[in-house]
Amino acid sequence: MASSLRKLLPLLLLALAATLVAACGSSDSSKTVPPGAVALVGDKPIEKADLDRLLAQTKTNYEAQKQEFPEVGTPEYETLKSTLLKGLVQQAQWEQAGAAMGVRVSEKEIDTQLAALKQQYFPGDEEKFKAELDKQGLTVEQLREQLHARLLSDKIYNAVIKKVKVTDATIKAYYDNHKAQYLQPESREVRHILVKKRSLADELYAKLKNGADFAQLARKYTQDEASKADGGNFTAYKGKTVEPFDKFVFAAKKGDLSKPIKTEFGWHLIEVLSEVKPAATQPLAEAKDTISSTLLQRQQNQALKAWVKDAQSKYEVTYAPGYTPAPTGSTEPGTSTG
Repeated sequence: MASSLRKLLPLLLLALAATLVAACGSSDSSKTVPPGAVALVGDKPIEKADLDRLLAQTKTNYEAQKQEFPEVGTPEYETLKSTLLKGLVQQAQWEQAGAAMGVRVSEKEIDTQLAALKQQYFPGDEEKFKAELDKQGLTVEQLREQLHARLLSDKIYNAVIKKVKVTDATIKAYYDNHKAQYLQPESREVRHILVKKRSLADELYAKLKNGADFAQLARKYTQDEASKADGGNFTAYKGKTVEPFDKFVFAAKKGDLSKPIKTEFGWHLIEVLSEVKPAATQPLAEAKDTISSTLLQRQQNQALKAWVKDAQSKYEVTYAPGYTPAPTGSTEPGTSTG
C-alpha cells in the first residue's frame, strides 16, 4: 500500500504543472515582485518558501524511490525547478480565475478526498499513513493543499466542458466533409479456425468434411481470441485481412470450405457464410455517435485552451530575476512555455 502512495504523491506534487496546458501568462513589466517572492501572478505573490518546500519534497520523494536527484545548478535541476514554479503559477491563475467564475473548493470536499485516499492506501491504519507522509517530507496540511489544487482543476475542467454542446448540424457537416472515412469496402460473413500447426489444421479439415460442428471446433481450437467466443464468426472486409485469407474469401462461393491456408499468423480453415456485400458508404445514422464523440472531445479541448489562455491573459506573471522559465516553443497540452 505504501509503495502505491509513493507513486501517487509525486503525481499530486506535480499535478499543478501537468494539468491540461502550461501556465505561463505574459510578463507584466509594470509590476514588481515583492521581497521573498519568486513571481507575482496578477496580485498574488508566489513565495520562495513555497517553491523551496516543493523542491525539498520532490528530493525526498526521489530518495524514497532510490532515484538520483539532480545537482543544484545543473540543467536538470533548473528544469525541475521551472516545472514546479510553473505549477505554482498555474495554481495561482486558476484559483483567481476559478473564483471569478464562482468555482471554489470547500474544506469538506478536501476532507472527503483525503479520507478516500487514506482508505485506498491505508485502510484503518492512521499511523502508517502518517509514517508514509514523514518519509515523503510532507505534512497533512501540505497534502491537503495538493488535494485542493487537484480538486480545483477538476471542478474548473467540468465547469468549462459542461457548456460544450455538439449539434446535429455540426455532426452532419462533419459527415459531409469526411465521406471518404465512412466508405465500407466489400464484405462477407465468414467463420474460421486458426491453429499453429499444419498437422492439426489437416486433422480439423478432415473432421469438418465429415460433418463436425464448425463452431464447436472453433471454440475449442482456434487461436483467434477475437472470434473464439462466436464460434469463429466475423465480418471480413476486402483488403482488411492478410492476402491469402482475403484472396480465398472474396473468390469463393457461399458455403465453400477452404483447405488449410498458410498466413503469417498460422494455418486457417475458412468457411464462407454469405454472399459478398457490395461496398457502401456508412449511413449518417450509424456514424453519428462516433462523430459526436470526436467533435465533443475536440470542442472540449478548444474550450479548455481558450479558458486557460483567457486566465493567463487576465492574471499575468512577473518573475523575479533568475526565475523566468526558459521557453520550450510549444503550447500544446502537457508542455510548457515561459
